[in-house]
Amino acid sequence: MDEADLIARYFAPLAGPGGLGLRDDAALVAPPAGAEIVLTADALVAGVHFFAGDPPEAIAAKALAVNLSDLAAKAADPLGFLLTIALPGDWTPQWLEVFAKGLGDLARESRCPLLGGDTVATPGPLTLSITALGSVPAGRMIRRAGAKPGDRLYVSGTIGDAALGLALRRAELEGAPAPPWVDALDAAQKAHLVRRYLVPEPRLALTPALRACASAAMDVSDGLAGDLSALLRASGVGARVDLREAPLSPAAAAALRADPGLFEILFSSGDDYEILCAAAPEQAVRFEALAGGAVTAIGEVGPASAGAVFLGPDGDKLNFARDRYSHF
Repeated sequence: MDEADLIARYFAPLAGPGGLGLRDDAALVAPPAGAEIVLTADALVAGVHFFAGDPPEAIAAKALAVNLSDLAAKAADPLGFLLTIALPGDWTPQWLEVFAKGLGDLARESRCPLLGGDTVATPGPLTLSITALGSVPAGRMIRRAGAKPGDRLYVSGTIGDAALGLALRRAELEGAPAPPWVDALDAAQKAHLVRRYLVPEPRLALTPALRACASAAMDVSDGLAGDLSALLRASGVGARVDLREAPLSPAAAAALRADPGLFEILFSSGDDYEILCAAAPEQAVRFEALAGGAVTAIGEVGPASAGAVFLGPDGDKLNFARDRYSHF
């Protein structure tokens, strides 16, 4: 099929009203009254951000989810997204049908319809790029650069699952040796970790709490320690963080008990896609109530002169050899 047939068959059914049926050269979106537009973009490449053998519906959901995570961290409501997909020569209609279903399921669930984009062929690996649009009441976007001394630091969900899931997925697909901590996990725990790696869970439900109470926020995409350091630099502050308080899933906790050497890896690896934020102490009770138990306090913001102090498993300062995933 040609490009027009491909778009009409797989992607036009996912389009929202602003996408104009994907029959025009551009989309048309009207922001809500009194709102500003928030834009974010992420590119994913097979062999770098996901395995080529991952389920197509998971690849599609991950591509959209990582952008929705950015919108959630900015306290923005999704409006829609643009998709560019570069398909290698071995794509099949069956693969693309499942990909489109995974994309459409998350788009509907998050109320973030497809607005347009581009479809091309490539001799290289499968490459995806999504640009997502959101809206936020004027002046209410939560930036990185708003944390103040005395603010409490919070993180949503659980940390480190995706790093462990990646290790399990690599052993499954590439024949790498299974890590020794695997024997401490049951089948359900292993499945949980792999799922957390394959399909991030954007924390859109936290948007009202962030908008009402947060002074600074970003999503944890490259590692909790490194991303927190980036937030502190942007805000011109320091912090004291007790990583023993950071939330772990039962699966990650079991792996850590089996191999205490995982501690640094859990807090310096990517793909968590949780929300890291700061809130003034007088907002803490309200924030925690609005968040409905979905966040955990892990530290407190201090003056810039104090730097970023991370307490490790023994309560002493932990110096990371590498505090986040690096793209280059």
